[in-house]
Amino acid sequence: MTTRTALTAADLRLLAEAGGLAPSLHNSQPWHFRPTPDRSGLEVHADLARAVPVTDPDGRAMHISIGAAVFNLRVAAARLGREASLRLLPEGEGAQPCAVLDLSARARSSQPFGADLYPAIAGRHSSRHPFANRDVPEALVADLITAAREEGVTLTMLEEDGVRRVLALTSEAEARIAADATREAETHSWLRLEPSCDGIPLAALGSHDRDARIPMRGFTGHPPRHATPAARFEALPQIAILSTHFDKQADWLRTGQAMERVWLLATVHGLRASVLHQAIEIPDTRWRLRDPAEGPAHVQLVLRLGYGPPGVASPRCPLTEVLDLPEG
Repeated sequence: MTTRTALTAADLRLLAEAGGLAPSLHNSQPWHFRPTPDRSGLEVHADLARAVPVTDPDGRAMHISIGAAVFNLRVAAARLGREASLRLLPEGEGAQPCAVLDLSARARSSQPFGADLYPAIAGRHSSRHPFANRDVPEALVADLITAAREEGVTLTMLEEDGVRRVLALTSEAEARIAADATREAETHSWLRLEPSCDGIPLAALGSHDRDARIPMRGFTGHPPRHATPAARFEALPQIAILSTHFDKQADWLRTGQAMERVWLLATVHGLRASVLHQAIEIPDTRWRLRDPAEGPAHVQLVLRLGYGPPGVASPRCPLTEVLDLPEG
């Protein structure tokens, strides 16, 4: 008979803190963590009150964010010396919880999967600053591709033509968002001018490309109500595409896990990243992000990678808001 070891309150706090440091659209943090009834695992629920409905009407970005939190939980489980057994959407699409992690078993190895990534969870930030004109080494690119593949997702580093196509589509989408008063109002509503536990503080906005080659999202409105500094960005950014064969909620959750696995590995190696999400948000620009030569893949995410400043940490909600901690 297998003994199921209950998680302590300290274990639950460590797990929830790691999960809550995942990236999310507009730093909306759309997750909630609950211990399983026997306290040997953790349920991950979508916090629908933190949805971004105009930008993300089908919940794609929300599920990608939750998937990233799930990956952080898996890494934190390794920190606790536990084996993480994961079930996605155990009650089916559209039902809660989105994922359940059984953490009852002790790790089978002294160096369980993800243990080396744990320090990177706190050091991973979106960097909206210029990157150096320095290529990511081919060996590291190969490792990033493998990391995504291990989560069931394809990572493609684009060549010059692909990069220019993605930048053009991102610029088009940014202009269309700026022309849509409802979309722009929702985006601006996540800008935080005063201290808050969520959203994007001014300090985290970084810079904008003075040569207008790289379209950074305009959180401050068009024209900007609060100007970000102009800077010279890299001549040709290094862009990675994350794509899946299918386009269901489970694929979005896997994409989030792949994104976070890639991002944490990149952070370990001193590589920075930010998400260019605008073209994902409009159906026709998202469809045109795919490379027809690669077949009918579904593009889920666009990552800009490079070497540069680490970016400013965005605020996080207190554990009391994201974790149900049972008494006793």
